[in-house]
Amino acid sequence: MQRTARTLAGIVAGLALTLASVAPAAGAGTTSGPQPGSVAARAALPEQDSHRHNHRCKHKDKDTVADIAADMQPGWNLGNSFDATGSDETSWGNPRVTEELLDQVRTQGFNSIRIPVTWGQHQGGTPDHTIDQAYLDRVEEVVGWALEDGFYVLINIHHDSWQWVNTLPTNHDAVLDRYTDTWTQIADRFRDADERLLFESVNEPQFTGSSGEAADLELLAELNDVFHDVVRGSGGGNATRPLVLPTLNTGSEPAKIDALATQIAALDDPNLMATVHYYGFWPFSVNIAGYTRFDAEVRQDVADTFDRVHAAFVARGVPVLLGEYGLLGFDRHTGTVEQGEKLKFFEYLGYAARERGITTMLWDNGQHFDRTAHTWQDAALFEQIASSWTERSGTASSDLVFVPASGTVGAQSLTLGPNGTSFEALLHDGAELAAGTDYSVAGDELTLSAALLERLAGDRTPGPADELVVRFSGGVPWTIRVINQETPVLRDASGTTAAFEIPTSFTGDLLATMEARYADGSNAGPQSWTSYKEFDVTFAPDYDAGTITLTPEFFAEVHDGTVELTFHFWSGDTVRYTLTRTGTSITGTPA
Repeated sequence: MQRTARTLAGIVAGLALTLASVAPAAGAGTTSGPQPGSVAARAALPEQDSHRHNHRCKHKDKDTVADIAADMQPGWNLGNSFDATGSDETSWGNPRVTEELLDQVRTQGFNSIRIPVTWGQHQGGTPDHTIDQAYLDRVEEVVGWALEDGFYVLINIHHDSWQWVNTLPTNHDAVLDRYTDTWTQIADRFRDADERLLFESVNEPQFTGSSGEAADLELLAELNDVFHDVVRGSGGGNATRPLVLPTLNTGSEPAKIDALATQIAALDDPNLMATVHYYGFWPFSVNIAGYTRFDAEVRQDVADTFDRVHAAFVARGVPVLLGEYGLLGFDRHTGTVEQGEKLKFFEYLGYAARERGITTMLWDNGQHFDRTAHTWQDAALFEQIASSWTERSGTASSDLVFVPASGTVGAQSLTLGPNGTSFEALLHDGAELAAGTDYSVAGDELTLSAALLERLAGDRTPGPADELVVRFSGGVPWTIRVINQETPVLRDASGTTAAFEIPTSFTGDLLATMEARYADGSNAGPQSWTSYKEFDVTFAPDYDAGTITLTPEFFAEVHDGTVELTFHFWSGDTVRYTLTRTGTSITGTPA
């Protein structure tokens, strides 16, 4: 899969910052619209024909850019389409954008759409860096459709940031000329577009070959100044059009947000917004270093980030667009982070942003809203996201309850996280279960009786058995998956550093993480500051095939000899496994 909007240099910079702080402590829907009665359905807008007219002049009487930013909540990204670096918008695997797609996205409750655009491969050389007119026409066509749908629309310079803009330190005049020419043509084409169109100067700005962050901040300020001058100087609607300026790397570290806040104040333009991106606390976001749960540390990172952004911008009257948000593990697979843990992350993120007046724009590269079927790939995830726009939802310490596939079944407890709501009922197949018999609640502890779990477990065949639903006084109900489970069995294997799979009987269990250590106890494999390896990068389960794959990326940083693996499963079971490497040959056996 192509990376989302995460650029290599931006990721490396982010990892360096995270490693410095973490290393020492390391130890589907079936319809085209919302389901009836769902949060999305309650948020859905009127029929297309009526809202196109109603929204065409929506903010004509608005006084401030803050009002516009508020009207833009919530937003969605048309990722991996026009930002693709191939020959056209389909080169990264998404279908050609249609009016119907935008119509369907609009009915999901989104009020704004960010259309990332990469221009570089569609440009000529000096002296004018002329953009291919057919490509510019196509971007304008899609922007027009979105405006007709009633969206606020944001376009930008996207992957150009790492293709050529990043060489500004060593190729200053040529890059600045090209950047100026690019924005001159964009501004001219959209000079008289509806005022609901916004411009963003550059996506995730980054630089190579400079003397350090201080120099990078100065270079970004120079780009933002040029962008501002070019657009404002082009006249027409661009004289007052809302403009969006990013922090360095669209990061939220103090130096980055302070530098942009200073620049915005100096520009003294009432129609400016700031933008940052947020993909969560990095170890949790990619599932590394044992951060498998949305715990207090992960939650605090969300709060601290949004507090800094609010204090620097929103509290001073400068609106903030969270131009992209999600989890970095989604670049590989949306299952990198366990379902219940990701739901808690998105529930809290939406709440934290809403409380601080930050407009959110979900990053979607095609993995969330199916662009052909026009359904959500994970309806429960979207339900949680949509709910967070207006209210909090109750959660629990887990969405998994494992019942032993043989032997005695005992009662099990979960800790509820009401998040300002209150527990109302526990349901099975839509019917309320009996308090005191099927379950009990003491404070925030929900205990499921042994009799209930034994009934739900059925014939105890390993695998998913049944589901329960916790209904709170507000928000989205919390689903608990009851699973019959035995300790997984891993078998002997042989292969090479290029292809190695461990035959595995998961017996109903789910893999949470993997540790790797040499015989002397030191950490093995990539990210040697932690024994816990990165999910879906160094190892990956395949439940259908019955295998756990260890990747070439893992073996690239493993030397000859013995490596002791410990696989941690969500049931709480652990299984040890021994690898032996001799050159490119690998053998494995249960420990």
